[in-house]
Amino acid sequence: MDGMSTNDDPIRLLALRDTPLSLDEVYAAVEHDAAGGTDIFVGTVRDHDGGKGVTALEYSAHPTAEDELRRIAEKICADHQVLALAAVHRVGLLEINDVAVIVAVSCAHRGEAFEACRKLIDTLKHDVPIWKHQRFADGTDEWVAAC
Repeated sequence: MDGMSTNDDPIRLLALRDTPLSLDEVYAAVEHDAAGGTDIFVGTVRDHDGGKGVTALEYSAHPTAEDELRRIAEKICADHQVLALAAVHRVGLLEINDVAVIVAVSCAHRGEAFEACRKLIDTLKHDVPIWKHQRFADGTDEWVAAC
């Protein structure tokens, strides 16, 4: 899935990609003349987890992940006064500092944008079937849910 939608639909961009993500693309997708607030969250690969050094990780997505991402986006738009929404998540091998996920929401007011964006990322990480395979500096690894 890699879709932009019409301007009548507040869901402007939803994608799972095996290529680097663009903050500029996501921001452009949620620009809206009536927006007084745009909130963007960028998740990156960090160099540690659970007290262990991380060297890389790999994201895998279930075939239903895109449908679940759409369901979540629709619910966020229904529950909040969203003018525009975008969410992109990487799959495949990522290195330290790579961007793993970007979500953005534009609303008439900043408070609503903050609230909707937080709900979007938290629900995405909890509900979308994406898993990460972490590789540790000590040579061990583990599979975990992406939340």
